[in-house]
Amino acid sequence: MIRFATAGESHGPALIGTIEGLPAGMDLSVGMISGEMARRKMGYGRGGRMKIETDEVRFLTGVRRGKTLGSPVTIMIENRDFRNWEEDMDPNPREGEPGRGVFTPRPGHADYAGAVKFGHRDLRNVLERASARETATRVALGSIARQYLSLLGIDVVSYVVRIGTIEIPEDQLPPASMPFETLRNLVLSSEVFCPVPGIGEEMIEAIRTAKKAGDTLGGIFEVRTSPLPVGLGSYAQWDQRLDAALSQALMSIQAIKGVEIGLGFEAARRSGSAVHDPFVPGVDSGSLLRTRNHAGGLEGGVSNGQPLRLRAAMKPISTLYEPLPSVNIKTGMPAPASIERSDICAVPAASVVGEAMVCLALAQAASQKYGGDSVEELIAHFQGSEALKSKWEGEIGRGQG
Repeated sequence: MIRFATAGESHGPALIGTIEGLPAGMDLSVGMISGEMARRKMGYGRGGRMKIETDEVRFLTGVRRGKTLGSPVTIMIENRDFRNWEEDMDPNPREGEPGRGVFTPRPGHADYAGAVKFGHRDLRNVLERASARETATRVALGSIARQYLSLLGIDVVSYVVRIGTIEIPEDQLPPASMPFETLRNLVLSSEVFCPVPGIGEEMIEAIRTAKKAGDTLGGIFEVRTSPLPVGLGSYAQWDQRLDAALSQALMSIQAIKGVEIGLGFEAARRSGSAVHDPFVPGVDSGSLLRTRNHAGGLEGGVSNGQPLRLRAAMKPISTLYEPLPSVNIKTGMPAPASIERSDICAVPAASVVGEAMVCLALAQAASQKYGGDSVEELIAHFQGSEALKSKWEGEIGRGQG
């Protein structure tokens, strides 16, 4: 099964990522990876770090002449800013105490809890790994997972729904029938990845206002997929449910505090008849169709053949340029929270990370269902599964249900 891990500190020498379980013979497009890395750096309200880093991805293992070998793939992303932090962040022993220590925890960040957990006296030891800089590795690995999913005809797209109090009205949301390429072009034409121009401009103005006040803003983004194969995930065990895996994947992103699938919390306000998705006979005999997709493509923890629709809510970033009150852990005296170079709003970037995490979660589920040590074997297993689905549907109406 596909699995992955990341390593590295925000201002350390480099970020490292590994992904294993990929089939041998899979083409890896460096251009696609570079494009995803560039998107992560975009978005109105980003900080100065985005101007420093190139986020060029280098393959270290598992790839030969652009094709996977079936062994673990390792990537490296150099932190160019390390040259400005080498005295403080050098992994090798040095004389004296490191500079740029952090001793006043930021409310809302991992500073305090991480220091208590690991016994750190310098909060920089926490924030360097807890930083969202780590998501650069996830986006790189997610773009590899995206290329795996493309072998199965699966595509993923995202856009920003809300920043602060500014939200796309329900009747202006992109329709489910909108081609992904059209939606992508609309998203990329906006500095905040909002596909509705007028709303996007209001979001930008809200970010400007927050910046003047030394404050930050959060928001909501949506991730959509093309129709998934039926049967990813399982209801047989709690930890095999795809909705649980997707929720964990999105909630693991820094500052994400809520996830919805399909109608999400709205489903709790409606009656069952207004929530569940009725079946109707297909045009061709031996098939079933749905009249809507309130479930968001998942029922019982299993993909049901419809597109996925997920939303994630991001809280405002914890570093405020008008900091909240805190306590200096060296002196025990009141002090303003530490200020680290940061963004005012990172919801657009979070949507790119959300896409990557959905790709990784779906790739894990697909590799668990279809297996395959090579691309040829993977595709053969996938086609065999689809043939069995067609056989099952072909028996509808023939007394074999």
